[in-house]
Amino acid sequence: MVLRCLTVLCFMLGVQPAFAHEFWISPERYQIATGEDAVAHLRVGQEFKGPAFSYIERQVTRFDLVRGDAVEAVVARTGDNPALDVALQEAGLWIVVHETTDNTLTYREWEKFEAFVAHKALSGVLADHAARGLPEDGFKESYRRFAKALIAVGDGAGQDRPVGLRTEIVALANPYTDDLSDGLSVQVLYEGAPRADAQVELFAKAADDTVTVTLFQTDAEGRVSLPVEPGTEYLVDAVMMIPLEPEAETDPVWKSLWAALTFKTP
Repeated sequence: MVLRCLTVLCFMLGVQPAFAHEFWISPERYQIATGEDAVAHLRVGQEFKGPAFSYIERQVTRFDLVRGDAVEAVVARTGDNPALDVALQEAGLWIVVHETTDNTLTYREWEKFEAFVAHKALSGVLADHAARGLPEDGFKESYRRFAKALIAVGDGAGQDRPVGLRTEIVALANPYTDDLSDGLSVQVLYEGAPRADAQVELFAKAADDTVTVTLFQTDAEGRVSLPVEPGTEYLVDAVMMIPLEPEAETDPVWKSLWAALTFKTP
């Protein structure tokens, strides 16, 4: 109980640093029988490894289950860990959708901001920072997370689709039913439009829990084909940065938007 309370407190206080830390939905099983419980955790970490955080209502903007055109809100209470634990009664491909509220961090070392921008290939950000006359320390960044996970129930038939997140990653094939011998294509969207030339990170976790990370770049249509192997859990991640015009000296001057998609190949 003490550990659970500390985990809740840490999440509420936002003590986990945002830079280079991914946020993702982590189902305990990606393929379940019709009527079984879908159980999933919310995780923050690096290289596809990180602790599970409790559900905190005031930290959540959206938490939904999507199947086809049907959308239903996940019923969860503050402190729930796992955050998702619900029986899915209809066969098909289910999309778990989670959007956080805004959080803020302060950069006290310019080198950390440089490293983050370089790691996420956020071209033009450093030049724009200088052109706007912004300081190299003590400035703030706002960030928001947009995560999806694909769970196959029963036959798992169906298709991922845009679900209305400000930025999101859409799988253009069904990882549970389609032929993936030539890879899995995904599309990165921002406000419903394709994100061209966006960096995509692919985290692949093998059966022995070893993780490999590979970088890709989307084409003019925001698409990229990702190589996948059987029996592997994947996190697809794409980050973007937009400038903010602060009204007060203490307001954030940048906002990062994090899109994530998780699935596991049979």
